Amino acid sequence: MPARARTTVAPADIDAVRRFNRFHTRAVGALDEDLLDSGFSLTQVRVLYELAQRADAVASQLGNTLGIDSGYLSRILKGFRRNGLIAVRRAGDDRRRHALALTAQGRRALAPLQAAARDQARGWLAPLSPHERQSVVQAMATLHRLLGHLEPEAASPARPAAAAVVLRGHRPGDMGWVVQRHGVLYAREYGWDPRFEAMVAGIVARFIERFDASGERCWIAERDGEPLGSVFVVRHSKQVAQLRLLLVEPSARGLGLGRTLVREAIRFAREAGYRRMVLWTNDVLDAARHIYQQEGFVLTRSEPHHSFGHALVGQYWSLDLTPRA
Repeated sequence: MPARARTTVAPADIDAVRRFNRFHTRAVGALDEDLLDSGFSLTQVRVLYELAQRADAVASQLGNTLGIDSGYLSRILKGFRRNGLIAVRRAGDDRRRHALALTAQGRRALAPLQAAARDQARGWLAPLSPHERQSVVQAMATLHRLLGHLEPEAASPARPAAAAVVLRGHRPGDMGWVVQRHGVLYAREYGWDPRFEAMVAGIVARFIERFDASGERCWIAERDGEPLGSVFVVRHSKQVAQLRLLLVEPSARGLGLGRTLVREAIRFAREAGYRRMVLWTNDVLDAARHIYQQEGFVLTRSEPHHSFGHALVGQYWSLDLTPRA
């Protein structure tokens, strides 16, 4: 991961992080000597869980992955071996390296711990409404994503890869997100005033009020439940579709997400029977214009206008959707 620029952190933000840490350690019982009434400490449970994810673990890699001092880890592993929870064998041809693996007894010891941890998580979420649960899970995913640089460099080979970006249809609440993010990002990046946000609000309001699933669609791109982008196809006429409101969050740029959204919109428009797709944009939106050109759109008209507090040049683009011979 590239180095992040260091900025001044407000004392109130530091205090908020410390409050959350105190709350979290109490909630999970991290300070208890006997985690979840298991007879194991939190660190011991973490070691057991990591061993269960690996066919062959090496102590040095295990320590790097979990961020545990080698001496402390050695004492834990000796105790596990003494109690028959792990087996040790030579790793390959190197006599100095030994692979660790849970025994059947070790797996039996871990099973109730995993069940208890699931019950604990279920107990946290059960009193919440579905919307509140989603908010909690998304907040946790955001913490993991933004603070992932705190994890040790040597990640476990069994740890799953970062979640893929998925495209889905719109749900309640998505239109508010589309309007809010357009307003924020275009004000921040281009200095456009609130009239642009008002225009976007009008577009999404008409989309919902007149929505026709046979020829119109909204896609929300998300990862770990966090929205990262959007694009719309609306009916311009019986044979012409219009592409609208392409947006990609700064954190997701460089992944090809904008092109993926545009291609999905084009595919849908073709399958819906449209013969042409049109769009309107402005000359300052270089990244979007590049995508449109790459996907075969042709500039048909340009006209200067003064909107959103700036002198701009509006551009009209068109794409032929008819099958080629």
